[in-house]
Amino acid sequence: MSCGLKCSKGLKICCGVTSIFLIVVLVILLVLFLTDFKRKDPTITLQSVKFGRFMFDVTPIIDLNASLAILVTVDNPNHGSFTYQNSTAYLHYRGRLLAEAPLHEDTIPALKSHNISTVLNVYVDVTEVPDLLGDYLSGIISFTSITNLVGKVKILKFIKIKATSYSTCEILVYTRNQTVNSICNIQLKL
Repeated sequence: MSCGLKCSKGLKICCGVTSIFLIVVLVILLVLFLTDFKRKDPTITLQSVKFGRFMFDVTPIIDLNASLAILVTVDNPNHGSFTYQNSTAYLHYRGRLLAEAPLHEDTIPALKSHNISTVLNVYVDVTEVPDLLGDYLSGIISFTSITNLVGKVKILKFIKIKATSYSTCEILVYTRNQTVNSICNIQLKL
């Protein structure tokens, strides 16, 4: 019942072909992960900021009370979707925390753009931030927004990798015509 040299020769050919096939597949996967699947930083575009409430009260103390409805678009150039947990965006003025905005858990799909909306409530005693009144009267207020999103990147529908997205945006609010301009820097760490 032994097949002798024929079985041994067939087994060697089968192992050789399988080895070559596996090497080719590994090389293809390596090339894909170093080119197409290479991580790219997403971009954030501020689509709109609508003033829901903008009150500047001078009695008995000088208060700024504003409500801003914010809509941003995140463009994900990666081949993996990003699902993030509930988080918070922080708004700073000259290094001082002025407001927080909740960001609810969501998924940013692969190779697509996704809209995220939130409401930012600002309530500040202007006497504690002396430069704010001068900037308001000059017509331009400069803010910094910082957001960290912790979540998972899903590649090829089954590979899940923990990731954190760090974004910092410089926001200029033009108080005279109530428009906003922003420049954002985003980094994705795996």
